[in-house]
Amino acid sequence: MSQDYNNPAFKKLLSKLQEESWQLELLISGFAIFGLFTAFPAISESVLESKNTQQMYKFVISIVAQISCAILIFNLLLHVLLRGLWIGALGLRYVSGDIEYDELNYSAKFTNYLKKKVGSFDKYIGTLENYCSIIFAISFLLIFYVLAITFTIIAIGLIGNFIIGNEDLPTWLSKGVGITLMIFIILGMLISFIDFVTQGFLKKKKWLSKLYFPVYWVFGFITLSFLYRPLVYNFLDNKFGRRLSFTLVPIYFIILLMTSVRYNYSNYLSETASSNDFISNNDNYEDLVEVNNGLIEDVVIQSKIITDPFIKIFVAFNDNIEDRIFDFNPDLEPEKDKRGLLSDITFSNKMVSTNKRDSLRREYLKTFNAIYKINIDTLSFDSNFIISKSKKGNLGFETYISTKRLLEGKHLLEINRLIVEKNDTTTREVSKIPFWYYLD
Repeated sequence: MSQDYNNPAFKKLLSKLQEESWQLELLISGFAIFGLFTAFPAISESVLESKNTQQMYKFVISIVAQISCAILIFNLLLHVLLRGLWIGALGLRYVSGDIEYDELNYSAKFTNYLKKKVGSFDKYIGTLENYCSIIFAISFLLIFYVLAITFTIIAIGLIGNFIIGNEDLPTWLSKGVGITLMIFIILGMLISFIDFVTQGFLKKKKWLSKLYFPVYWVFGFITLSFLYRPLVYNFLDNKFGRRLSFTLVPIYFIILLMTSVRYNYSNYLSETASSNDFISNNDNYEDLVEVNNGLIEDVVIQSKIITDPFIKIFVAFNDNIEDRIFDFNPDLEPEKDKRGLLSDITFSNKMVSTNKRDSLRREYLKTFNAIYKINIDTLSFDSNFIISKSKKGNLGFETYISTKRLLEGKHLLEINRLIVEKNDTTTREVSKIPFWYYLD
């Protein structure tokens, strides 16, 4: 029957489902809100972790999931609130009927004004019903919009990395075809955005529509808009739907702006300042990092107060560290950089022996220890890092140094590294972490 959409029986079924859809809306909204609130902390943690470890692919997926969750949570909560108000209005109508303005005994001025502005109670219920239905539908449409933007940006990135930036391709292909494609995608993105904001202006003008059609067709595949176009045009042919859908966009920007607002307590003190000789940031102490989210962004020691006969130092790994190691030891740089997405399925017969792999890792670690230097106050300590993982699974480098040479009281741990700058080797600060040492 679903194939014969002009069949009267099918239309009758749709009308019946339409009238009873509010029950399904509330059911779906309730389960969705519960699931989204449960998943949001894990997604936010994934965003931080991928950002700290510079996993760009994971970061893009996580940030898209986070934005989508935030949109759905806001819209579905608004939908449940309005749907609850709608149910309450229906209950009140059963008890009280329509608004009897004459029973209020207001003056003629107020009675006429309220009749004009407030109107019938049934009209109010109908308006609430429209808001609820449209907000529920647009919640999922907005997710497709987020995906459309994401896929467009991914297309730009893929062209830049695999065509324009691919040195293995001939120049006419990498530069000629690649740059042409890049210009087409960027201009097409801007043109499609203009058409979206103007509610289809480019489709209305005969000569513009002919020029715009190829862009519209290509971006239909890039943004997967062929999956949700019926929803879009059903909104656009309804004045109420158009007005509401475009009202929600500035509301999202206002909410985003509000979430970025914070109270500044002082002209000189800051909660987010990095650790140094007179500031201690909780992100540099492993026991406090574990209390917050467990993600290590830079360098940590075990605690602010050291009572152990050793200090544990953990340096979180990121792609920049490996690039610096290649700068100091070019022999370690492979012919093909394998960083990024990788499948366990391989069709290559080339196997690297365990001994060779271990020798390369030893050389890698030796270079890292030669680059990174450890100082506490005026004392220097040998770098003897090994490859390790934190409790939360952060990959990095770990070492332990003795506290025998330290006196009780406040100390400052400094981690510095060597850098190659203009064919010269200089030292740059990585992190400063204050701590207090007391015998247990």
